[in-house]
Amino acid sequence: MLIVLQKKNDQTLITHIQELLQRKYDADSHIIGQNKRVIAVPGDTMNIDVELLRSLEGVLSVDRVHRPYKLASRQQKDRTTIRLHDACTIGNREQCVVIAGPCSVESEGQLDETAAYVHEQGVNILRGGAFKPRTGPYAFNGLGEKGLQMLRKTADKYGMSVDTEAMSVEQMDLVEEYADIIQIGARNMQNYDLLRRAGKAAKPVLLKRGLSSTLEEWLLAAEYILHEGNPNVILCERGIRTFEQEVRFTLCLGSIPALRELTHLPIIVDPSHSAGKARWVDDCAKAAIAVGADGVIIETHPRPEEALSDGPQSLTEEQFADCQKQMRVIATAMGKKLV
Repeated sequence: MLIVLQKKNDQTLITHIQELLQRKYDADSHIIGQNKRVIAVPGDTMNIDVELLRSLEGVLSVDRVHRPYKLASRQQKDRTTIRLHDACTIGNREQCVVIAGPCSVESEGQLDETAAYVHEQGVNILRGGAFKPRTGPYAFNGLGEKGLQMLRKTADKYGMSVDTEAMSVEQMDLVEEYADIIQIGARNMQNYDLLRRAGKAAKPVLLKRGLSSTLEEWLLAAEYILHEGNPNVILCERGIRTFEQEVRFTLCLGSIPALRELTHLPIIVDPSHSAGKARWVDDCAKAAIAVGADGVIIETHPRPEEALSDGPQSLTEEQFADCQKQMRVIATAMGKKLV
């Protein structure tokens, strides 16, 4: 860590900062340069409150030499891969994974119909919500354990894996029992108790970016899961809230190459929630693959107009088949296989 002072040779401030570092954080420090304007703090500085130091009068800037997320950092390893079964590995350089299914599990018939056609299109991971975080309390909130049972039964029928969301610590045991991937939604990205519990799970965790979170905040949320011992974290870019009103969320595809430099974790993109309209989903999905994402998660429903949640952004069977066809072309051009 480097602490730069506004004035040269400000010995009073230097002494104050060094004593503070030693007393509060047990951190050693030394002066760099002839002008005595820079205090260097070597070693692990993750426990030091950067904002506290920045607030001190006479301090110009405080910068960490290393990122505050150690376990999620690219410095730890080159790439994490998560193998679900023989046909599907998330993070594999040669594959682009598609996760598809309805926003919400509504009935056995609806789920089976959806799973049948997405599996026919080569999809190996079935998504569906049994617990639904909705903006209003009167909207459909999911079928709970009954929905989880339907997901497991249907996925097993077609030889697929299950991705579904846990909204609370209390739901985690139940979700872990039925799911192959535990999803943590955007609204819970900074639910630290839930992140800690997810870190103790034996299943991979798909962590969606918060509605207004920076990349550093997102990676620090992943750090909570990694710190508790779960190495299998998948990052999901699903768009952020901006001033734009035409799209549901602003899809930040620029985050993908940035994340590639910052972290070893697999990165997938959710074009459905960002677009908000089914007719735009395929373009966003193709762009995600082209920019280097490890996969996409797409909402599809046999009859979107009857969907109990997110109907406007859900692809029909025909739209999904066409989207798969287009994504396959982009994936092939990128030297990858769509699975």
